Amino acid sequence: MTMAPLIEVHNLRRAFGEHVAVDRLSLTVQAGEIYGLVGPDGAGKTTTMRLLCGALRPDEGQVSLGGFDLQRQTEQARALIGYLPQRFSLYEELTVLENIRFFAEVRGLAAAAWRPRSMDILAFVGLADFVGRRAGDLSGGMKQKLGLAAALVHQPRILLLDEPTAGVDPVTRQDFWQLIIRLVADGAAVLVSTPYMDEAVRCTRVGFMNQGRLIVEGPPGELRARLRGDILELLGHPLPLLRRLAQAEEAVEDVQMFGDRLHLRVREGTARAVAARLNARILAEGGAVYRLRAIPPQLEDVFIAFLEQGPGASASG
Repeated sequence: MTMAPLIEVHNLRRAFGEHVAVDRLSLTVQAGEIYGLVGPDGAGKTTTMRLLCGALRPDEGQVSLGGFDLQRQTEQARALIGYLPQRFSLYEELTVLENIRFFAEVRGLAAAAWRPRSMDILAFVGLADFVGRRAGDLSGGMKQKLGLAAALVHQPRILLLDEPTAGVDPVTRQDFWQLIIRLVADGAAVLVSTPYMDEAVRCTRVGFMNQGRLIVEGPPGELRARLRGDILELLGHPLPLLRRLAQAEEAVEDVQMFGDRLHLRVREGTARAVAARLNARILAEGGAVYRLRAIPPQLEDVFIAFLEQGPGASASG
C-alpha cells in the first residue's frame, strides 16, 4: 500500500501585483525523500517555500502537509514543519543554547524536555561544544547549522530548507548534506532549494522552476537521460575564438560557458565529426585546444535545454 505524500501541492499560485511569482505549481514529496527545487534567481523558489510554511497565503491552490490542509488546519500542519529560511533569523545576542531553548519553548516543549532534546540536536549538528557562544559570533556555516538545529528541535516530519548552504564553505556544505541524508533515513520529507547542481544530484527528485512554473521534474539520472543530443566539453584558448567557431558549426545547437570551458550541445550522433572539424578550425585560426571530448550531460545542460523551451514547456518532458 502506497503511503500518502507528506507534502502535497496542487495548482499553487501567488502574485505580487502584476508579477506572478508562483504559477500553477504542483508537486509531492514522500517520507524518506529529498526533493530539490532549482532554478535561476527570481524563479519563485523562495516564494514557494514561504507559501508552504504558511508565511504567505496563496491566491489559489492547496497545500497539504501530513494530511492537514495548511489553510483550514493551520496549526496541525505547521506543527509538522521545520523551516530554515535563506537569511539567518535567530537572535544574535543570545547564545547557541539560549536560541535553541527559545525555539523549543515556542514549539511547546516542556521545561523538563527541552534541554535533553536541545543537547541531542546540537550534538547532531556538531555544535555541542559551542552552547555558550553568542550566535552573532558564529561563522556563516555554524549559523546555518544552528538554524537547522532550531528547525529540528521539535522533531518535525517535514523540512523546508531554502538554499541552506548558500555562501558557506565546501566542507560545511558537505557536512550539512550528511545531516540532511541522515534525517531522510529517519523518515523525514525534505524540500530543499539550492543553486548548486552538485547538491541537486544528491536529491531523490529534482524540479526545475522558471518564471514561477515547474518546467521539468524527475530523478537526476532520468532527467539527464532525457536530454536530446550529445555534449562536447571544450577547453582551450582564447575562449571568444572557441565560442565563435563552435557557434558556427551547423550541428551545434547550443554553446554555454561552464567555468573555464565550454559545453557544446550537438545533434545526436554528430559529436565525433563536430569535434574533428572544430579542432582543425581552431588550430587553423591560431587557437589552442587542451581538451575536446564527449562527456555525459550534466544537470545544468538539461535545465538549460528546457529553459530554452520557455515557461510553457511541459514538466513531464
